Amino acid sequence: MTRTPAERVLGVDSGGSGLRVALAPVDDLGRAMTNSSSVPVRTSGSGIDPGHMMEQLLPMVRELLGRAGQVVVSGVALGAAGMATLGDGLRAELPGAFARELGVERLALAADGVTAYAGALGQRRGAVVAAGTGMIALGTDLAGWRRADGWGHLLGDCGGGSWIGQAGLDAAMRAYDGRRGASKALLALAEERFGPAVELPGLIYPRTDRPAALASFAPDVARCADDDPVAADILRRAAAHIAEAAAAVCPADGGEVALTGGLFKMGEPLLEPLREELAEQLPQATVVTATGDPLHGALVLASALATDGLRLPRDHRLLHVP
Repeated sequence: MTRTPAERVLGVDSGGSGLRVALAPVDDLGRAMTNSSSVPVRTSGSGIDPGHMMEQLLPMVRELLGRAGQVVVSGVALGAAGMATLGDGLRAELPGAFARELGVERLALAADGVTAYAGALGQRRGAVVAAGTGMIALGTDLAGWRRADGWGHLLGDCGGGSWIGQAGLDAAMRAYDGRRGASKALLALAEERFGPAVELPGLIYPRTDRPAALASFAPDVARCADDDPVAADILRRAAAHIAEAAAAVCPADGGEVALTGGLFKMGEPLLEPLREELAEQLPQATVVTATGDPLHGALVLASALATDGLRLPRDHRLLHVP
């Protein structure tokens, strides 16, 4: 007897810290198999590099398909940091590449904030703050999207990992110089992580993964926040920025607000001031625990595509379905 290939969906999460892929049954996303790479997809002046994306992605996907056996991929959703502003190349080239290489016709290309939203709240109305290396807030009443920040480490991402890390390194360099706003504790931790302070510009500025390098110092800021007032103030300011972004996108009559992303694993040094800021800035909203992460959100979108059940608003830059 000939077996009918099992139906699977594919989710992809591309961010500043690398690339993650998941393959799951269309009706049982909890049974996902995953694969990952710690190499971020290249970004240049022309945007996110679609060739480098597929060069990394295809071997990981084929390895998952080999493990899964006789399956057919009925839907794919790919979420990428920078998709909204730097994703023109991905939108132009990836639909054809997925059809050619994997035979996939149903594809969604999403900003990482959208996959974070879907992972955290599914397809319900509300707002989600996704914070890791960067920070973006998205909200929807299911008629359209509202976005705040997610503009990258030079123009925004206020309160995210790279922002906290940069603020911490600024305080460290102030201590090295003897300026106000200095933290000797952060100077010690910066030299422990990166080397002599005087060499920091040469170590940080040339890196192509500069946002991730800055964000790597954020946990050090949290480490000494209990005993260092400068570090504690950095986290308080980060919490205020995050709550401001959530307030900017939340539906006017409230709804659920979820926090997702690796930044919140820093724990109470950040979460305590953030709870206070959210209570002050969004008293009409209910803060809930995120159901899943952005990779799970990519699977949620892929499954919705495969079953004609996509309810989240389509948007050329935020949630593009060719």
